[in-house]
Amino acid sequence: MSSNSSSLPSEQSTRARRRSTWSDVLFHRMTQGFALLTLLLLSGIIISLLWGALPAIKHFGLSFLWQAEWNPPMNRFGALIPVYGTLVTSAVALIIAVPVSFGIAFFLTELAPGWLRKPLGIAVELLAGIPSIVYGMWGLLVFVPIFAKYIQPWLSQTIGKVPVIGELFSEPPIGVGILSAGIVLAIMIIPFIASVMRDVFEITPAILKESSYALGSTRWEVIWNVVLPYTRVGVVGGIMLGLGRALGETMAVTFLIGNINSFQGFSLFLPGNSIASALANEFTEALDEIHTSALIELGLILFLITFIVLSLSKLLLLRLAKSGGTQT
Repeated sequence: MSSNSSSLPSEQSTRARRRSTWSDVLFHRMTQGFALLTLLLLSGIIISLLWGALPAIKHFGLSFLWQAEWNPPMNRFGALIPVYGTLVTSAVALIIAVPVSFGIAFFLTELAPGWLRKPLGIAVELLAGIPSIVYGMWGLLVFVPIFAKYIQPWLSQTIGKVPVIGELFSEPPIGVGILSAGIVLAIMIIPFIASVMRDVFEITPAILKESSYALGSTRWEVIWNVVLPYTRVGVVGGIMLGLGRALGETMAVTFLIGNINSFQGFSLFLPGNSIASALANEFTEALDEIHTSALIELGLILFLITFIVLSLSKLLLLRLAKSGGTQT
């Protein structure tokens, strides 16, 4: 009787272990399948873009990258203007958004009173949920008239007088253009970068900051010498998240950049074009095979630009992690 009663728990434990093993195997296979599905989807996107862009690649070759002419009636296409507009508007957005986002995150984590911290944080996160077309309409109907009447003339009279740099602000103010598109892009990506920075600033151990304060450090010194080194990987990740949003933004840029496929100078006041806005404006109207293929090749170039940027950011993060681990 006792032998039967002692064998029963052992059989139950054996069955429980088997069920646990099968559950682990099933969970492992499911997660592995999801990961492989992601790789398959990515491979499918790349293959479809390459297949659609193949006629344009054969017809124009590598010269497609540096040709500035975009003439659909003559089947002459070049990616220089859209690529230039994409990179410059994203750079302008990043230059404006990073310090502003850092200031917002610094205020929310170190300076804001308790009663204001949570509502202000929620307001910043709500800005990230506003559709891009709303930003575009607001930019075109509200921001552009104010920008052309007050801000652009001031920039021309001040920074426009500086040698070399002044060339970027030398043209007559017309409102729409690369600079206005970059500024609205900055407004769009600030909530993303600020939210990530705030979250990573908050995970800094309090004992590190309190120790720095005890040694006589100011708030700025604590942020610069303690919080940023501890959270630099997350900060860089948030900046890259904002840059990815800026590179692929469509509707807001389409409203504000001017959509002109000609190079008229390096002034940021001039209208231009971007890859995303070119695709949005012309894809439904492209009837010729070469025109459609050229647009798909633009999409492929945008994919490659994003891939290169994310790869460089990953290498930067690995280098930061390595240098951080070797510091004493």
